[in-house]
Order: sequence, then C-alpha cells, then structure tokens
Amino acid sequence: MQVAIDGPASAGKSTVAKIIAQKLNFIYIDTGAMYRACTVIARDNKLDYGDEAAILAAIDRVGIELRSVNGEQKVYAGNKDISLAIRTPTISANVSQVSALAGIRTKMVSLQRQMAGKVDVIMDGRDIGTTVLPNAEVKIFLVASPRSRAERRLHDFQERGIKSTKTVAEIEHDIAERDYKDSHRKVSPLKKAPDAVEIDTTTMSIDQVVSAILAEIKKSQKKL
Repeated sequence: MQVAIDGPASAGKSTVAKIIAQKLNFIYIDTGAMYRACTVIARDNKLDYGDEAAILAAIDRVGIELRSVNGEQKVYAGNKDISLAIRTPTISANVSQVSALAGIRTKMVSLQRQMAGKVDVIMDGRDIGTTVLPNAEVKIFLVASPRSRAERRLHDFQERGIKSTKTVAEIEHDIAERDYKDSHRKVSPLKKAPDAVEIDTTTMSIDQVVSAILAEIKKSQKKL
C-alpha cells in the first residue's frame, strides 16, 4: 500500500507520517528532507542555489541517503549525518529555490520511487499524490493556518536546540513566502490532488490527525 501525505510547510506531515508508519509497520520516506539535503550539499560546496548543473554534480559525488538509526530516520550526505543541519533557518530559507530546479526534482522523484518499491510505504512532501505516487491508494492533504504553522516551526526549533532570533510573526511571513514559491513553481507545484482528502490541522492535536488518517487508510484497506 502507498500512502501519500502532502501539504505546506509545518502542517504536521512528517510528525504524523512517522507515527503512522510505526503503528502500521510501513516504511516512512520524508521527501522534504531529501530536498533539504540537496540544499545543504549546495551550501557546503559553496554553490549558487540556482546552479542546477553544479548541484546535481555535487549530489552525484556525495550522495544522499536516508538511514534508520535506533528507530529514527537520519539523513546523510556521504557519511556525514546532516539531520540537524537540514532543519536550520538558512536551509529553510533556500530549499524552495533548490527544490524548484527541474533537474533536482527529476533526480529526487526517481530516488523516491525506487525507495517506495514494492513495500508498504507512507511518504510525505508537496507533490507525492500528484507526481511521485499518483496511484497511491490513500492521499491526504494537510493544511493549517500560517500562524499555527509558525508557532509549530518555532517550537520545533526549540525542541531541536536550533537557535533562531526570529519572532513568530517573522516566521509566519517566511512560511507565507515559502507557500507562494512552492505553489507557483513550474515543476510539480504544491497542490491538492483531486482525489486527496483534506484535513485542517489548525485546531487538532497530533493524535487526532493520526486517527483521522488511520481511518482513511482503513477505508482503503477494506476496498482492496
């Protein structure tokens, strides 16, 4: 079974996807982490975030890998754990530019489909239900108000020990800009698949969102 969870930044995709994957023993793939890894590679190699050819060459040279370490997904560029680096404000501010590059998306989508293979998988991102796994049995589109997403982002920074001098209002502005870039890019823009179930998580707890998605998965399993 393939479960696709899409939605804008900080709508809660990764959090609930990880929980559901554990509950159902599915493989979890965080596609956003892969694009963030591309951005870290570009930064570490001092490349312009718009230089598609150079970034692709660096990715081929270094490699991106998702590993399960003590039950937690870690992101590696080469043999270097960049799981924390990909969540820093600098990377968050530039990942939209890198992920909009057609060559980068083609490469990552190919990797994501290979990872999905023939296993039960839950994958989250922005174009999973529309591009990466268009035949997924379950498609979810999570949304939430910009303010609530900004508050979650700031909380996430604090939880990870990432220093940020920005206020909630400033983070909210950044998120709104990211939404615009992601939904207006030429290649695989952020949008809800016609057959996706939309869930507004603004006032929902994590457990409530998980329960809502599990209910959709159970519905689909009964049809199979």
